[in-house]
Amino acid sequence: MAGMKITTGAVIEEPGSSVVNKTGSWRAGKKPFRNKEKCIKCMRCWLVCPDNAIGEDIETNYDYCKGCGICATECPVKCIDMVTEDMDKKCEIQPKKSKK
Repeated sequence: MAGMKITTGAVIEEPGSSVVNKTGSWRAGKKPFRNKEKCIKCMRCWLVCPDNAIGEDIETNYDYCKGCGICATECPVKCIDMVTEDMDKKCEIQPKKSKK
């Protein structure tokens, strides 16, 4: 086994490489859409996102979002819905219809 390079597991050999590894293609079939009118900008979604896919402007970067739904679950006003991938982007800016 001469000349074989053996590395230790879980070692980051190139720091900062996560920016190039866009993980959004791993998404589980649903993605978050935020009702901007209902959002109170508490930043809880930004805080709990494990992939740092929600920016400080509260916009979701779908290149990195895996669709885990933690943001929707943790939202105190439930302004984030998990929608199917084929849903039109227009639904992000449309207000939710209230149930009466």
